[in-house]
Amino acid sequence: MRSKKNDKILDILKQAGAILEGHFLLSSGLHSDRYVQCALVLQDPRKATELGAALARLVLEKVDWVVSPALGGIIIGQELARALGVKAIFAERESGIMTLRRGFEIHAGERVLVAEDVLTTGKSTREVMEVVAESGGKVQAVASLISRGGQALDLGVPRYSLLDLPLAHFSPEGCPFCEKGIPLVKPGSRTHANV
Repeated sequence: MRSKKNDKILDILKQAGAILEGHFLLSSGLHSDRYVQCALVLQDPRKATELGAALARLVLEKVDWVVSPALGGIIIGQELARALGVKAIFAERESGIMTLRRGFEIHAGERVLVAEDVLTTGKSTREVMEVVAESGGKVQAVASLISRGGQALDLGVPRYSLLDLPLAHFSPEGCPFCEKGIPLVKPGSRTHANV
């Protein structure tokens, strides 16, 4: 049974044109028939603030920082931090490895909330969690606008999301859209750029 919370968030995403249909390459390397382009809803600062505040109301843990993976998690991380009254930073890839740059630092014992726009396999989230741990910080929880991974995704800490939206995803070797020859699109910063 769908919840009213899910329906409201789904309506906001649909109104923004953020739910795309086709054949998509996810950052996890999996393929999917739908993609949620959160940037299309987060481009509206009022909606971004509203969604960040709604997500913050779910978080039970006390934190000192919100840390997001670049690029997708930065806006919601900032808005989540605003609502929680803490600072926001982001981790980014340097030579393919997630790291803190730009003078960002987390000190030993500081409590961290990792924020994502869409959580599917948890790959980027785990990489950010490792960066936090290597800095001496302690990840208290993970928060995302959307969870595609379902309840089975275990990150070892509490997990919060505004919308549970399990979407079909396939390995490249077993993808029915590849078998049909449907062009693969890599969304994100290069939306609709064919792979």
